[in-house]
Amino acid sequence: MTEFLLFLVIGFFAQAVDGALGMAYGVISSTVLIATGVSPAQASAAIHSAELFTTAASGSSHLYNKNIDWKLFWRLTPFGVLGGCLGAYVLTSIDASAAKPFVTTYLLLIGIYLLIRSFKKIPSKPVPATVVAPLGFTGGFLDAAGGGGWGPVVTTGLLGAGGTPRYVIGTVNAAEFLVTLSVSLTFLVALFTGHWDEADGLGATLVPVAGLIVGGVFAAPLAAFFVRHIREDWLLRMVGSLICCIATYQTIRYFI
Repeated sequence: MTEFLLFLVIGFFAQAVDGALGMAYGVISSTVLIATGVSPAQASAAIHSAELFTTAASGSSHLYNKNIDWKLFWRLTPFGVLGGCLGAYVLTSIDASAAKPFVTTYLLLIGIYLLIRSFKKIPSKPVPATVVAPLGFTGGFLDAAGGGGWGPVVTTGLLGAGGTPRYVIGTVNAAEFLVTLSVSLTFLVALFTGHWDEADGLGATLVPVAGLIVGGVFAAPLAAFFVRHIREDWLLRMVGSLICCIATYQTIRYFI
């Protein structure tokens, strides 16, 4: 019960930040799961299972509030799906002990990037069409391989390219559902075909996943509250600091 409540709180916090900023649910959840000893592939599979519910809730909320740029959505989603499937395949093909230092280093770099990004002013101009496909593919790949990365890569990339925050965040959240679905299906295919050797340990993640789902679904419609009451730069700094601390600890622990 204690484990369920812990991940419920983590899921709530992660989804509140993700819904408000268009990033960080997967990164926060992945960092915490890996810190508890879960392998990178198991962490990614568990998080994407939870995100099937949280991204549906978040995407529906943005759809209701008309925050989605459909032209951007259809240019972004196919490349995100392609990158996500490839990332999941690669992650289930390598040994967990070999993947862990690379994943924790990636999470550390994302945390540092979020901290730096919080001190910069976001411009507002049309997003160049040439940046959408690379961002979608890279975000999808890193999201599957690291258990998080779609939002930090795609949202910050589109905003940095001049996208309007409201439509960037809404579109990225809506597209994330289809990316998450494709990644989850790839993990299932790897499981049923015997391609994934570590799948036997997934049962241990059921309680954390349940907590992440309940906390995330509850927080999704409340994200607007956090947007109104907490400054965006402070949210980014809190998330970046949390990720940096845990990822640094895990990296040092691996090499000691």
